[in-house]
Amino acid sequence: MPERPILPLWAAVAASVAGGLALTTAYPALGWWPAVFVAVPLVLVGLIGRRAWSALLVGFAFGASFFLVNLSFTARYLGPVPWLALSILEAALTAACAVPIALAYRWLPRALPGRWARLVALPALVAALWTMRELLLGSFPYGGFPWGRVGVTQANGPFAEVASWVGMSGLSFLVVFACAAGIERARERGLGDIRAALPAALTLVVLFATPQFPTTDAGSIRVGAAQGNGPSGYFDQHAANAVLNAQLEATAPIIGKAMDVLLWPESGVDSDPTRNATTARALDTLAERVDAPLLLAAVTQRGDDYFNTSMLWEAGADNPVATYDKRHPVPFGEYVPDRWFYRLFAPDLIDLVQREYTPGASPPVLDVGGVEVGLAICFDVIYDDVVWDGARAGAEVYMLQTNNADFRGTSENLQQLAFARMRAIETGRAVVNISTVGTSQVIAPDGTEITGIEADAAGHLLTDVPLRTGLTPASVIGPWLQALFGWGSVLAVGLLGVLARRRGREKTPTPGGSAFS
Repeated sequence: MPERPILPLWAAVAASVAGGLALTTAYPALGWWPAVFVAVPLVLVGLIGRRAWSALLVGFAFGASFFLVNLSFTARYLGPVPWLALSILEAALTAACAVPIALAYRWLPRALPGRWARLVALPALVAALWTMRELLLGSFPYGGFPWGRVGVTQANGPFAEVASWVGMSGLSFLVVFACAAGIERARERGLGDIRAALPAALTLVVLFATPQFPTTDAGSIRVGAAQGNGPSGYFDQHAANAVLNAQLEATAPIIGKAMDVLLWPESGVDSDPTRNATTARALDTLAERVDAPLLLAAVTQRGDDYFNTSMLWEAGADNPVATYDKRHPVPFGEYVPDRWFYRLFAPDLIDLVQREYTPGASPPVLDVGGVEVGLAICFDVIYDDVVWDGARAGAEVYMLQTNNADFRGTSENLQQLAFARMRAIETGRAVVNISTVGTSQVIAPDGTEITGIEADAAGHLLTDVPLRTGLTPASVIGPWLQALFGWGSVLAVGLLGVLARRRGREKTPTPGGSAFS
């Protein structure tokens, strides 16, 4: 007998909208992490028993309600067009990914009719398909945008330490598995059988009781950092070197104090010091005055190519002595893919992006006075490959440089900071997250705050930051788990479809419902 929908279509759509809105509250600024355990079941219940076209509708309702709110920061300065375009694209991909989840609910009970297959295998497949959706959105199109992952909702919750074992994708899987297993327990007729609650209950116990994987203490590094709060936004009108001067002013109180490195944010230098002699001299002077290397960031040009570059600058050296170029430039922010096509629809907006940034190819690690420093520039932090590559290359601490000026007054900086906190836990490394305008923060390897600077204020930090060595399991097996969740789940659905059809041929055909049930 085919799986029947639990909810009529109108109620399934309403539940998905409610689920999407509820899920937005699990992210900063609210950060109500338990909301995920309400939001995910609302969406999944609406997909049970659905056919493909109705699953598309339910999935789109969820995606639109979630992303239109969660990504509203993109409209802060650029207006509604980029916000709507990105949100609708993410919603459309979410709708497409809702179909295999609905198929899993229809096919697995027919292919594997046992009770425990429904209680364990079905939630596992549903959770893997949900995680597959996150991975797809994080890689497609144009490199993707891995924002709004379920794992990030736990940054301030009791389950975050599990990420050190299985990564953020693994944490997403476990949270969704607990939700899906809870649904199957609720669908059981024999409510008195406590064994049916074991899959969900044991998963919650694992999430709650698993400690962070330990990494090895390797001393500390004394970090000075400055948040200049200068006019670093895309539309900020300012004189030449106004951002540089703001950074110098914010740095002034810690000049003369002992430090191992001075860290500045992305776009903290608003001219290319590799081509501007005046800027280079100012940085040489600063490096001499602080008696420590500078780790700064600026737009650099090499030939016809532009890069968003983190660079190590030392007094008396042939500078920069080392560089890292941002690996994931932001589509439609730092470059425009297929410019000719999109210019047909919004020429004024497309023409605002005048430079075409080239993706970097160097390892995201620099040697700073004998300490291996992992790097990520702005949205680089949301991409697993950058952070994992840094860990595997020997990073003992992460220094993240970002410019949040284009999103002042929104929750974007806090959502990005949640990623930074999860990266600290995931890798067992301290993270220094420095922004042009805030929020800047030094995060301990266990994810707790050491010190910070509030948003929209100039300030400085000077603190000892712990160093760690040793790889967490997440840094080692993370890519393999993602392959399992992604390709494995899709192959599993295909195999279940074959098995379900074979079993269907062995029985008398039963008339199905409408194609839009």
